[in-house]
Amino acid sequence: MEDVDRAIVRLLSEDGRRSFTDLSRETGLSVSAVHQRVRRLEQRGVIRGYRTIADPVELGLPITAFVSIKPIDPSAPDDAPERLEPLRAIEACHSVAGEESYILKVRVGTPGDLEQLLQEIRAAANVSTRTTVVLSTPFEDRPPGL
Repeated sequence: MEDVDRAIVRLLSEDGRRSFTDLSRETGLSVSAVHQRVRRLEQRGVIRGYRTIADPVELGLPITAFVSIKPIDPSAPDDAPERLEPLRAIEACHSVAGEESYILKVRVGTPGDLEQLLQEIRAAANVSTRTTVVLSTPFEDRPPGL
């Protein structure tokens, strides 16, 4: 990837609402050249989308936890992501190396909600869980280090 494309991705990662005019000024390209490059980056899948980052506390979801899961029956099919996808409190699912198979990032409103979600996770995917509750988040959703 060219340096100017990296710069565009970095700038849009910092502010996805940055205008083509601003991108043009910051990269030294014409507005039309920036537009074409952004379109190509989107078509290639380098830029996969744009999103709003909302404050979970303001949305009534002050509890964040990481839930490590591993299958109760190691010979069972590895279909936990498909089984857990409908549970909207799961914000992210990462396949990991180590003792556990996946680590889930979850957000809920209360400790009771977390307890209920853990029961749903265990039942839906036939897994055991290990949970770490987040006390604070010094930073999150950082742009890639380009």
